Amino acid sequence: MIKIYLTKKDELEQIEEPKKGCWINMVHPTEKELLDIQERYNIEPDDLRAALDEDEASRYTREEEYTLVLVDIPSYEKKVGKDRFTTIPMGIILAKDAIITVCLESTPILSFPNKARRGIDTKAKTRLLLTILLENAKLYLKNLRQISKQSEQLEIVLHNSIENPALLEMMELGRSLLYFSTSLRGNNSVLEKLTKSAVFTRDEENEDLLEDVIIESHQAMEMADTYSGVINGLMDAYSSIISNNMNVVQKYIAIAAIVITIPSLIFDAYGMNIEGVPFENSRYAFLFVILFAALASLFVYQYFKHKKMF
Repeated sequence: MIKIYLTKKDELEQIEEPKKGCWINMVHPTEKELLDIQERYNIEPDDLRAALDEDEASRYTREEEYTLVLVDIPSYEKKVGKDRFTTIPMGIILAKDAIITVCLESTPILSFPNKARRGIDTKAKTRLLLTILLENAKLYLKNLRQISKQSEQLEIVLHNSIENPALLEMMELGRSLLYFSTSLRGNNSVLEKLTKSAVFTRDEENEDLLEDVIIESHQAMEMADTYSGVINGLMDAYSSIISNNMNVVQKYIAIAAIVITIPSLIFDAYGMNIEGVPFENSRYAFLFVILFAALASLFVYQYFKHKKMF
């Protein structure tokens, strides 16, 4: 799908055909759409299709006809009926007569609110690119705050009862944070390269905007690393608690087995067809054996209790 925008009288309007100074937004484009844009703006096929490869790394490339900025953006994936945080690549190409964005799926980064749309100038390609990168960093921060809230809710659940679904949810959040941290490091490397390019620093307003992008992106990376450390620490703590609980349960089972085994041994001894056992000729032999077995079990129980083994 392709949508084309052009700024007219300070308003961002959608148009039918590409014009000079337009913004071409490509979402999961077809081969025909890719070929048309590739031929129109003389873009290398690999660079135009880079954002369609989920494993493509962030990078900054300057060619004679265009400049490519490839970054990772936050996204969601369906897993076990729930949305999971992940990242996908998005390509931003500064061609001679247009700015082109390519992504596998639609993203809120490019869905500028009405107020922001009035300030978007598709002819100012560099500023638009930096604005998109700033929106990307803000979306990372927004998603990281959501992850933090979800982890706090799961922590409350796990404090009350350690259950597998909650632990799996926490593990998924840790995985999402790992994706975010890795992607943000790649994005920050690209931003560092932008600071060394005269295209992005010769204009004071663009330079200030780039600085804002770097600040927001570094803040997002620090948050991702911090939350990741917290969740990993919690998972380690819960693993230790589960292991400790298992040891306690096994200890209780062992003590119960010992206490129960004593009456069984006594009953087995009296069940043997031998002579000379105590009380064998007494009419109260059965009661004596029951009482002796109970007292023996109670003694062993009190011994373990005295030793604080449970």
